[in-house]
Amino acid sequence: MTFPCSACRTECASELVGTYLLVLIGPASVVVAPLIGFQTPTESLAFIALAFGGTVASVILLLGRRSGAHINPAISLASLFSGRLEKRLFAPYVTFQLTGGLLAGFSLKLAFNSISSSTFLGSTRLATGLSPVEGTLLEAIGTFILAFSALSASSFLRTPVKQAALVGLTLIVLILVIGPLTGASFNPSRSLGPSVFSGYFANQAIYWIGPLLGGGCAGLIFGALRRFSGHERRLAAVCMC
Repeated sequence: MTFPCSACRTECASELVGTYLLVLIGPASVVVAPLIGFQTPTESLAFIALAFGGTVASVILLLGRRSGAHINPAISLASLFSGRLEKRLFAPYVTFQLTGGLLAGFSLKLAFNSISSSTFLGSTRLATGLSPVEGTLLEAIGTFILAFSALSASSFLRTPVKQAALVGLTLIVLILVIGPLTGASFNPSRSLGPSVFSGYFANQAIYWIGPLLGGGCAGLIFGALRRFSGHERRLAAVCMC
């Protein structure tokens, strides 16, 4: 047997490591936030948002030049539809992103299995009273904004620091706004890992349908706008969660 996508080992390894770090550090912040003793839920939410946003920004800085640091199947789909990711890379990217998420979920179980917690290893969950349709719509909208931010960063910002800052800050704001309602996944890999190893699968489909729908729409619209404005399409990847 040969290595899947033997011509893109570096890119695949980058996506694996980047997704692992995101799904390890982000959900870990969800688990430990109740244990820290924040005074208000807002402080706890801000801590979680900074953990996710800071991790994404760091991964972009460290691995962006290797693979574009998508670390998210929805972002890879957006990049594919916008013409910024080669078709041959899409399946390997998603495969290694999901693998990274599962490995992170296993690591979370090893680290926190002995801790009594209602967070289910940081799994994403809908707020009480929020319907699955509403949850899917919110995840789609959040992912659309995040994917559009990532595509814009890679297209119009020339330095990794600026790209990381834009995408990281976008994610922080989205988590602060949407997090209390859906958990602000915007990423099937982020939801899959903790769910598999905690056994919490309620509404899991929402965190696939919503992000893929939002990412796909963002890619199609961004690609159309670039063609309409006369910008030459480039196949360099992007960044992000």
